[in-house]
Amino acid sequence: MTERTLFLKQIIEQNPGIQFRQIMRHSGLKNGVLSHYLGKLEKQGIIKVIRGPRQTRFYPPQTTEEESNVIKALRRQTPRDLLLALISEDGLEFNQLVNAVGKSPSTVSLYLSQIVSDGLVDIRLENLKKRYYIKVRHLIDKLIEDNNPNAIEKPTSGFEDIFNSF
Repeated sequence: MTERTLFLKQIIEQNPGIQFRQIMRHSGLKNGVLSHYLGKLEKQGIIKVIRGPRQTRFYPPQTTEEESNVIKALRRQTPRDLLLALISEDGLEFNQLVNAVGKSPSTVSLYLSQIVSDGLVDIRLENLKKRYYIKVRHLIDKLIEDNNPNAIEKPTSGFEDIFNSF
């Protein structure tokens, strides 16, 4: 492995779930060069690439789908805030979650439905009210401890939240 591919592998291992632009900023490599090397790493099975609508994320190869869903949520401000609110007080109602994260109901609804569909949060009907519960707490706790998402992605998360709320 070349020095460059080792460096890219290290970036991805230290920042699981990182997006292409963040790798580009962190590595200083240009778009075409970075794309070439990431393609080589993916073909060799050295990294795992998960392509979704409007985003591609890069992970170490041993990352499971469940782990990648948790990491993806933790790397974005509003889903992270929702998960942290439910970790501190499980079984919250929608309005309580809106107050806890300080976002508009439509933004909370968008991200809440995403983390529910990713299998991170469960909905239960209690006394005719929907309550939300953490489904994979052990995994969330482990990943927060192991891979606390660092500042690489933080500058874009506010804009991303605004954009995705439309």
